Amino acid sequence: MADIQRKHTFHAEATVLHGDLYHPLVQEIKPQTNVKLAETGGYLSEHAEPYRLEGVIAFDRAYTQTAGNDNDRKPEGGWNTLVTSVIEGLNILEVVTADRVIGQIATHHSKDGYIPRIHFLGTRFENLCIAGHPIKINLHPGHPYHLTLPENDNPYTRHPDFVDRVKSLFNSISGSTDVPEGLLDRYSPDPAKKNGEESIEGSLVTDIENMPFGRSFGNVIYVPDFGKIHLATVKIKHSDLGPAWYDPQKYVYRKTLVELKMVDLDLGCAASGSGTAGTGKSSVAAHFADATCRRGERCLFSRDRS
Repeated sequence: MADIQRKHTFHAEATVLHGDLYHPLVQEIKPQTNVKLAETGGYLSEHAEPYRLEGVIAFDRAYTQTAGNDNDRKPEGGWNTLVTSVIEGLNILEVVTADRVIGQIATHHSKDGYIPRIHFLGTRFENLCIAGHPIKINLHPGHPYHLTLPENDNPYTRHPDFVDRVKSLFNSISGSTDVPEGLLDRYSPDPAKKNGEESIEGSLVTDIENMPFGRSFGNVIYVPDFGKIHLATVKIKHSDLGPAWYDPQKYVYRKTLVELKMVDLDLGCAASGSGTAGTGKSSVAAHFADATCRRGERCLFSRDRS
């Protein structure tokens, strides 16, 4: 084991707004204030002045930041990644408005394993309204912004703390009548498996109250003649299945991607298109801290600079 070293590459990205419109105008919404951290870590931040796309989407101010660093000041060591996306004065077709939307992902990757600790502390909606009416957003009880770390490098896609949240969301949606198409497939509690990857999607939101128009399905608002609004969705994807550095007989996922979307739109009727606001990715890599570990690599637990 003495010749087994590790390397860690950071991968963190944040965007405040991006998408595509097909009606009333055909327009690509290019990523606004998009920042992507270098594999060696460091810090990046970008600020945006008022943005307006005709009368469809606008915000008053926005900024993003990404950071990645070695945790060498603490005995446990490892690597930390932070991704933040903030939008102020969000306005979508005068239907969805918010004073502030903040999405934040923080991960800590231990030097002893592959699966990171994840939390979303700081994530929130401030004065989110539908057609001018404030709505109440309920979060998971207990620690809504924190996921407990799975034991023995097991994936989050099978970890009760996260899977139970997804099941609760799924049951909330499936227990409703006239569920919009696609919701049950998207929030299925059964992990999706493809090409050696495993993923599952849930939300920090359990349900929504004080709906003035339309209906809510778990974390999703459906407004007739407008579309669907998914709030605070969290998708976790594991990949790079291979032998663990500490036990070549044990196969584990060596990369974890966390993606947080604060407002995910599927518009229809008055306007058609799709888009997301307040997106962060952290892969260990919250949309990435990308971590790999191999036998025989001699990078002395430092960040890989190749």
